[in-house]
Amino acid sequence: MRSSSPVVPQSGPASHEELPTRRAVVAGLASAAIEVLGGCAPGTAAEAAPAEARTKAPAARLPTVFLPHGGGPWPFVDMGLPRTEVDALAAYLTKLGGSLATPPKALLVVSAHWEEGTPTVMTHPRPPILYDYYGFPAPAYRIAWPAPGDPGLASRVRALLGANGIASAENAERGFDHGTFIPLKLAFPAANIPVTQLSLKAGLDPHEHLAIGRSLAPLRDEGVFVVGSGMSFHNMRAFGDLRVGAMSEPFDRWLREMAAFDPERRDAELARWVHAPSARDSHPREEHLLPLMVVAGAAGSDRGAVAFEGTMFGARISAIHFG
Repeated sequence: MRSSSPVVPQSGPASHEELPTRRAVVAGLASAAIEVLGGCAPGTAAEAAPAEARTKAPAARLPTVFLPHGGGPWPFVDMGLPRTEVDALAAYLTKLGGSLATPPKALLVVSAHWEEGTPTVMTHPRPPILYDYYGFPAPAYRIAWPAPGDPGLASRVRALLGANGIASAENAERGFDHGTFIPLKLAFPAANIPVTQLSLKAGLDPHEHLAIGRSLAPLRDEGVFVVGSGMSFHNMRAFGDLRVGAMSEPFDRWLREMAAFDPERRDAELARWVHAPSARDSHPREEHLLPLMVVAGAAGSDRGAVAFEGTMFGARISAIHFG
């Protein structure tokens, strides 16, 4: 879903994303009426700490992660999904933050739900929530995750991209889309770590996104956790089809095997992902796959490993960690 000029609604939906229309989902939406608790009050360190402060003290190298963010507000509003699917993915995300050997100083998130003509970073010091989905009960539009922004990190990202000949831009108004606030509300519920988002680049060229990731690799040694938020399977018309499991398995299997390849072969395979088994069945449009290219590029020589395997709307989905 493109979102070049986001609007932040106060109490209603704002999105052009098509949602699954399974009978079970509709039934779940009709009965959903749960309240969603907000996060903790944000800190203010991100507003005052320049990027240079992160580089003064040596930090252990952080991994890069490609995670599935699910559909809409799935863990906080009843969407009629099987409880086993919801619980499994929620358990993985809930444990993610605590699984890091070193607590991150900041997070950089590349979400499938933001595309711009030029790679663009958020610079809002206190990003609002962008409810970029529609058709859900009122509690879906009261979900809060008030993590502070990080203008200093945004500047550092632009400097790294520029040093590698990649033009960039910034957006001082955009808030966290659901590719960020939904999974990270589970992974970092205290909402006290500075976060900024980096957009995808329109055109969705895998070579360009691998290059963007390689430019950002130094951040891993500066205490920045680089997260790609997407889905290893994202065919909205197939969700709810009884054949979706068989449809999604070949590509997901390829993805899991590819992650463990040596970096040169891995990047070559990602660049030609469209030739993988069931590639276009899994991604009619590849915006939910491109965050993987960025985190793989940032992974450098680190090989990947599957950290989560499960299903969503019956489709096979995986999370991949590098480093």
